Amino acid sequence: MSDISAPSAVPLPHLRPWLLLAVPVLLLVVYLVLMDNGAVSQTGTFLHELMHDGRHLLGVPCH
Repeated sequence: MSDISAPSAVPLPHLRPWLLLAVPVLLLVVYLVLMDNGAVSQTGTFLHELMHDGRHLLGVPCH
């Protein structure tokens, strides 16, 4: 019988600041692409059309 042990989970504390930054940014991007119809992105038609095309690309109904 060999002494093979399962690898233990290594905590990665150096990822926590990145996760704390990435999660809200990711949620904002998901909101803008999937839900926003100009309520937040009132910067003209370019951003609205970009998000609109992103919805179609992801298969999300928007009409």
